[in-house]
Amino acid sequence: MASGFFALLDDIAVLMDDVAAMTKIATKKTAGILGDDLAVNAEKASGFVSSREIPVLWAITKGSFLNKLIILPLAFLLSAFLPWAVIVVLVLGGLYLAYEGAEKIYEFFVPHPKEITIDLKKDYSEEQLLDLEKTKIKSAIVTDFILSVEIVIIALGSVVNELLTTQIIVVSIVALVSTIGVYGIVALIVRMDDFGLKLIQKSRGKKGFLFLVGNFLVQALPKVIKSLSVIGTIALLLVAGGIFVHNIEFLHHFLEQIPSILRDFLTGLAAGFACLLIVKTLKMIFSSKNVN
Repeated sequence: MASGFFALLDDIAVLMDDVAAMTKIATKKTAGILGDDLAVNAEKASGFVSSREIPVLWAITKGSFLNKLIILPLAFLLSAFLPWAVIVVLVLGGLYLAYEGAEKIYEFFVPHPKEITIDLKKDYSEEQLLDLEKTKIKSAIVTDFILSVEIVIIALGSVVNELLTTQIIVVSIVALVSTIGVYGIVALIVRMDDFGLKLIQKSRGKKGFLFLVGNFLVQALPKVIKSLSVIGTIALLLVAGGIFVHNIEFLHHFLEQIPSILRDFLTGLAAGFACLLIVKTLKMIFSSKNVN
């Protein structure tokens, strides 16, 4: 009896070791898309009145948890009954990531309509502010859903050959950590300027250490968000390229003579602009049909 109990404990310990190792691998593979998730959500959660930033961010975080609750069971069912489909979804997701990365580069050079923003200098009624907040929250949750699908599928793809129990534990941990980690960091970022303002107020106008740090934090916030956006775009293309190179047979030996990180980036960039060209062409065709 005792030997059976200790054998069970040993099995549990082995499972936990496997889970820890697989979680580390899965987290590394999703790191690129987490960078973009962080950049997107930091941008979407900023621009509100200071007192509303945390409530808005909490609403988006709850939406993100709900997204994971919808996505995870579907992903595990797919893995259990159609494991080959995980790779298909992974590659399709890679095409979306590549397209999004290429679109961001395209939009940097070509003017495009901006999404709805809240003008803090304009006088809104309470009802108007709530409507604008709801619109931005809804947009952020929809974006989070798409990115969450990619995070879950990439994590699942790294453990698709493991036992279903291991898959469920590893992917669930990655999904939980990604949500808590991303939105925790976003909360720190969006409150950075408020913390800086408090330091400036404490300095009482004296240009000492507190004033310099406070001023730095206030000035740094827009630059941090912009930098995250650039890093996130590069990460999208790297992740997409890595998906294609590792899961599409004829790309395994593509540009082997150059560093793998550059190969992944170029592959993702080429696929992204190909997708962008197709989407733009289809939009032009459909718009011309509507005009006629």
